[in-house]
Amino acid sequence: MIFSTSNMLRMLRIDIYCNKFPLMEQILKEHYDEVWFLQFSHNGKYLASSSNDRTAIIWEVNENGGVSLKHTLSGHQKPVSIVSWSPDDHQILTCGMDEVIRRWDINSGKCLHVHEKAGLGMISCGWFPDGKRIFSGMSDKSIFMWDLNGKELECWKGQRTLKISDMAVTNDGKQIISMCRETAILLLDREAKSEKMIEEEHTITSFSLSRDNKFLLVNLLNQEIHLWSIEGDPKLVAKYKGHKHSRFIIRSCFGGFAQAFIASGSEDSQVYIWHRGTRELVEALPGHSGAVNCVSWNPVNPHMLASASDDRTIRIWGLNEVNLKRKDTHSNGVIHHCNGGT
Repeated sequence: MIFSTSNMLRMLRIDIYCNKFPLMEQILKEHYDEVWFLQFSHNGKYLASSSNDRTAIIWEVNENGGVSLKHTLSGHQKPVSIVSWSPDDHQILTCGMDEVIRRWDINSGKCLHVHEKAGLGMISCGWFPDGKRIFSGMSDKSIFMWDLNGKELECWKGQRTLKISDMAVTNDGKQIISMCRETAILLLDREAKSEKMIEEEHTITSFSLSRDNKFLLVNLLNQEIHLWSIEGDPKLVAKYKGHKHSRFIIRSCFGGFAQAFIASGSEDSQVYIWHRGTRELVEALPGHSGAVNCVSWNPVNPHMLASASDDRTIRIWGLNEVNLKRKDTHSNGVIHHCNGGT
């Protein structure tokens, strides 16, 4: 039987609503203060979280979908604002708020190196695709590139970052993306030595880069999430509404089959999920008792979503095995309708 795209989408929505996608599976309570950030590893086998309690935690995802504590990473003197997985998932970076970056070994949980610069704090971090270099946003608003031993390789001075700033590098390593003003995101082409800008009318709190490097999700304090195409000249292609976001740093992410869904935290203690192509609000998931600061969708298991909250917990959301099999039958319909178009 041949289904049209519209019929596929209708069936998908019926499947989602009937099964209350996704169901909550597990609550992780090992942090003892607000959980600010979390991110699944590229292979989907681990989850890392960071907290106002000055620690980061590495969690292991078991074959049955259960999540257990692997290592607690201690050593930062200030809250840990960001974690970032190496391309091979063997190491992780943790960034203390306006402090230092620590590089850790996943298997042993040992700190391999402390990246610091006299007189400056670090406010964000990430990896270059080769796994041999890292980048950091600095408290003087510059961007630094380092080797793994802490040697400075390159620096971009000027208004490149903010005091609290997300950063990303494209998969080819050519483009660095950072929040450079409260209402602007900088797209810096390292090879062409050129710059492009995404300009918003309201304050930006965070952004997320799609896996194919073609789109940015931008969270704004006007209670909207904007989807931008960044191929060629940046273009706003979609808006997502319904969540609460007027005070805090709230993060969203792409996820699901072919990244066909958008998930976001919210200040009303719920997790919100939209269909990326139709912009339809699929679910508002209750359960947390504080603001949901960050969400992360497992890149290997499209049925597993994690959320981090001010209530000091992490919640793992997912579908049971029966629902997973049913949902697989509709994946093609999603793929044809998830290009971010209006």
